[in-house]
Amino acid sequence: MITRTIDIFYRPPLSRYFTLEIFRYACCGGGNLVFDWLLYFLVYNFGLHHKMVHIGSVTLSSHIATLMIVYPITLMTGFFLAKYVTFTRSNIDSHIQAVRYVMVSAGNLLLNYFGLKLLVEVVGLYPTPSKIIITIVAVIVSYLAQKHFTFRNVMRHMRSSRFRSEIEQLDYEDDDNYD
Repeated sequence: MITRTIDIFYRPPLSRYFTLEIFRYACCGGGNLVFDWLLYFLVYNFGLHHKMVHIGSVTLSSHIATLMIVYPITLMTGFFLAKYVTFTRSNIDSHIQAVRYVMVSAGNLLLNYFGLKLLVEVVGLYPTPSKIIITIVAVIVSYLAQKHFTFRNVMRHMRSSRFRSEIEQLDYEDDDNYD
């Protein structure tokens, strides 16, 4: 149902500039981002009521505790949207995809952290434009990592590699190889 709904909006001029896969990725990622913001707002304001969270001898501020509650949920929704809406042709086992998805997400988190540190503290840019720049870079890196690592199609990759190796083995001096 989600895929059909997204595909309704895949019309010109969007279809002229983006592949269906990129369009689906943008819609799913954008939808998951809005879900993340909404869930964060609800948990922070109505779940934790802006109060500190005490876990044994550790005390977490409400905004960090909210992040720790919301992040795993939106990580799962992002994974399922990517798996079942965007990258549907992947034939890698689901548990391997999930582990790879978490790895890419963790890498994305590190990219955001170090990118912000670099642009704000070293280069001297303001935080908001820095975050925009890092988000654009992170979305591109994340898309490429998800497509070529997490959700790649192993058989298509193997066929193309096998085909290339067979071409390299052809003896063009021998007319029997020309069919």
